[in-house]
Amino acid sequence: MTAAKDVRTHYRTCNLCEAMCGLEMKVKGQEILSIKGDKEDPFSQGHICPKAVALQDMYHDPDRLKFPLRRTAGGWERIGWDEAFDEVVTNLRAVQERHGANAVGVYLGNPVVHNMGTLLFAPPFIRALRTRNRFSATSVDQLPHQFVAYAMFGHQLLVPIPDIDRTDFMLILGANPLASNGSLMSAPGVARRLKAIQERGGRFVVVDPRRTETAAAADQHFFIQPGADALLLLALLHTIFADGLANPGRLAALSNGLDTIAALVADFPPERVAGATGIAAAEIRRLAHDFGTAATAVCYGRMGASTQAFGGLTQWLINLLNIVTGNFDRPGGAMFPKPAFDVVGITSSTGQVGHGGRWRSRVRGLAEFGGELPAATLAEEILTEGAGQIKALVTIAGNPVLSTPNGGLLDQAMAGLEFMVAIDIYINETTRHANIILPPTTGLETDHYDIAFHGLAVHNTAKYSPALFAPEPGMKHDWEILLELRRRLDGAPAGPRNRKDPRVKLDFFSRMAPDKIVDLALRFGPYGYWGGGNQGRALNLHRLKRSPHGVDLGPMQPCLPERLVTRSHLIELAPDVLLQDVPRMEQKLLNRATTNGTYDLSLIGRRQLRSNNSWMHNSERLVRGKQRCTLLMHPQDAAARGLRHNQQVYVRSRVGQIELPIEISDEMMPGVVSIPHGWGHNKPGIQLATARQHAGASINDLTDEQLIDELTGNAAFSGVPVSVTARNR
Repeated sequence: MTAAKDVRTHYRTCNLCEAMCGLEMKVKGQEILSIKGDKEDPFSQGHICPKAVALQDMYHDPDRLKFPLRRTAGGWERIGWDEAFDEVVTNLRAVQERHGANAVGVYLGNPVVHNMGTLLFAPPFIRALRTRNRFSATSVDQLPHQFVAYAMFGHQLLVPIPDIDRTDFMLILGANPLASNGSLMSAPGVARRLKAIQERGGRFVVVDPRRTETAAAADQHFFIQPGADALLLLALLHTIFADGLANPGRLAALSNGLDTIAALVADFPPERVAGATGIAAAEIRRLAHDFGTAATAVCYGRMGASTQAFGGLTQWLINLLNIVTGNFDRPGGAMFPKPAFDVVGITSSTGQVGHGGRWRSRVRGLAEFGGELPAATLAEEILTEGAGQIKALVTIAGNPVLSTPNGGLLDQAMAGLEFMVAIDIYINETTRHANIILPPTTGLETDHYDIAFHGLAVHNTAKYSPALFAPEPGMKHDWEILLELRRRLDGAPAGPRNRKDPRVKLDFFSRMAPDKIVDLALRFGPYGYWGGGNQGRALNLHRLKRSPHGVDLGPMQPCLPERLVTRSHLIELAPDVLLQDVPRMEQKLLNRATTNGTYDLSLIGRRQLRSNNSWMHNSERLVRGKQRCTLLMHPQDAAARGLRHNQQVYVRSRVGQIELPIEISDEMMPGVVSIPHGWGHNKPGIQLATARQHAGASINDLTDEQLIDELTGNAAFSGVPVSVTARNR
């Protein structure tokens, strides 16, 4: 029996998804005895999901890398840090000397924003590479949100968040928060929050091509044709204006372009869009009235609304629906958080609010946004010969072979690189191509503060989590790796830089560790002493460390027009760049054929509670149970093809073919099929023992790199044309 005096309790924030759930961990030595939800955490209030319990699996995973590796003809060999740094910098410099600065590309994966060290220290490292070939998971995820935020509010990170805890009516488009725990809406315990809407007499409605877990719990669910959300929103806005439900209130004086929007939506009555959306005109009108007459209401759209051919328009129209009905910047509507580490405030003061179109990709001419090119063009930038061709690649916490469109093509492209370095803890489908792998500490060995997700949270809180375990001797934190690579790329000698140098004095990322930078940001933030916070309760790192459960900073509050960063200091309702994309949407959606020749079905993805990123499939407790990498198909579509439940089928698209079992269910809309993201662990050379036993198939061997939202450059994963046949045909 474990002696109580040998057991210690550790509180931290789970960083495996956006929800920021508080954890209570019982630990004896290096053994984790239990992981439970922290009931005293003011944000999550005891909520926990299965992913958090698997934090210990990652820490103890025998496949996790801890020290640098070099790929040789005979396999992987361990090398020292200095040797690894020298080899990386020497090769990157050599490639740029031979082919130019842009011959080096860099890709940042989704986990970057879940780690304060990487999030803070990756940007200076990338600047030291001096390349325009920068890519990240942003353009296979939330880029439309950021594009629209910049166009309407003046800052790419000024993303409106649903005030789910105070709304009376919530309209959810293409999102499944019961599986995601909220996304660009950090909301731990979201099932409880949605149920609370109903308990206080409100409603929530889901629009999705699949009857998701969230849709099944909703008051009402509408099937919609993949990618047709913009048409639905235009018809809702048409009805709002036509039936006298428009009531922007104080927002009218804070906005430009209201008359332009009224004129635009006049051309989209529900009858015109009903066929293309799959929702009857009478239902659209009823939904508009329900939304427009609710005491408070909020519309929210996520992955399905973003990763489609009209993701930018959809996110714009969601904002317009909230604004036109007066449900913006007020309790119960869409609001802006006030985080303690205020990234928007800091970057606004330095002019780093977002930019677009300053340069374009070499092959397809796709525009950059925020300093990054669309990930959908990465493979062709490696494969297409000529000046500016990517010859070397740096990946940071990313597995783009499984997470970007046409992963098979990218896999092929990586095999031909002159040099590749990966900052990663696994040999996976992407990093197996690397010449050098630099593994950082992770999870329980690192301090943690959620810089990104406090700025996307449905309630204002702050929390700092110290590391639970000390790293093994010789391991390095991610920020130490990035800092040393940056120094060497800049030609600085190893070790501390001369702090008397005025350039160093102003370079916090050269002379401060992440915790010191966080402390500085807190002190200058809205709750800090230097930012105007209450002197007796001013927030700093010391106070957070003395508050292991976190600090409650209150609900979101109205903040306009002060928070706006537009040149006019008004909300720009009708930016030209968005208005000019409407004809493309009209032409594609209102005139599209019902079938696409051979490819007569539309493919969408799906989120699963136990699977956020591909590396989670190496946790036995997260992959156990029934097979989850299946093709979901409506019974009507299965019968038409003579397919049986659990039968192996081939799914084909323009770019590839995969094989997986079929799961027949009326939760799918007829004509639409679904495959989950992140599977496909069957490539040679990966060292993920558990994941290989549950390999599944990669949806991104079917998604098409040529299908993008032309407005933003975001990958269009939703609505990919596919065919499905039995394996024996």
